Amino acid sequence: MRSATTLCSLVALIVAPNVQGFTSLGPCSVKNASFVHRKLKNTISSARNPHVSCVTNLSMTQTPISPEPIIEIDESLREEDPIEFISQEVQVKMDANSIINTVILALIGLAVLNQFATVDADVMRGWSAQEMAIRIPIDNWNGYSAILEQSPILTKAATSATVYTIGDFIAQRTEGRTMGELDRGRILRSLLAGLVGHGPMSHVWYSVSDNIFENVLHLQGWSGTIIKVVIDQSFWGPIWNNTYILLLGLMKFNKLEDIFSEMKRTTIPLIVSGLKLWPLAHLVTYGLIPLENRLLWVDMIEIIWVTILATAAAGGEAEEEGKEKSLQ
Repeated sequence: MRSATTLCSLVALIVAPNVQGFTSLGPCSVKNASFVHRKLKNTISSARNPHVSCVTNLSMTQTPISPEPIIEIDESLREEDPIEFISQEVQVKMDANSIINTVILALIGLAVLNQFATVDADVMRGWSAQEMAIRIPIDNWNGYSAILEQSPILTKAATSATVYTIGDFIAQRTEGRTMGELDRGRILRSLLAGLVGHGPMSHVWYSVSDNIFENVLHLQGWSGTIIKVVIDQSFWGPIWNNTYILLLGLMKFNKLEDIFSEMKRTTIPLIVSGLKLWPLAHLVTYGLIPLENRLLWVDMIEIIWVTILATAAAGGEAEEEGKEKSLQ
């Protein structure tokens, strides 16, 4: 019994500094050794039983830390007040990407507002609020028209780049991505697709098609407009949709066979989706809008369409990733 007690005393001297909650066990007496022996038995017993925590067997000297309050995002603000929703989202999910994306968005918004509001900065001194409300939009439009006349292709390319950037941003947000989860590479690819693809190609299409419609086919009146819409939807629409998929695939360095497979997958669904939007929009395009301003009108509608296109393209990308994971 004496040797067992001595052994427990030695164990106590070795283990006691490592047992949380004990600062000193005092002299190596039989009483202290028995105390530590009981504690060690309880600890070993709870280690063998995973459902019992060692914390219940050891007295803790630290004060427990109360959990931080959970801040929830008001989802109703997503549509009612998007700016407040983004603000709450950034506060709750604050990380580097959230900050970077929010700063980029804020800088772009401020730059656009500054350019719009200061178009008449040299002559607006003394204007009333009513005069500014009337003149500023008109002078912005006149400035855009002047630039469009001087450099039609570059202006339309920049317009489409802006629209495709906005459309992809909206698409990602409607997919449920937070500000920190936005794919900046995907947004950049859409911007480039609008810049080098949609703007220049649309300029050529509307110029050539208008010449054919007016001087070759002699399409006049609203009956002619309906025929123009049918030709646009059956010819130009599929060409551009597949070009968009092709450009995105090339910018992602995808294999050509994967790109063509994606084009086959999306062609019919996009035609069907387009029939829900474009026929009515193109009645205005070909029936009311002058040739030089058609792309601007179309690009306004394109914000909705790019959201559909970007979502379709992202769906194919997610499907490919799922297949790769299943093969691994």
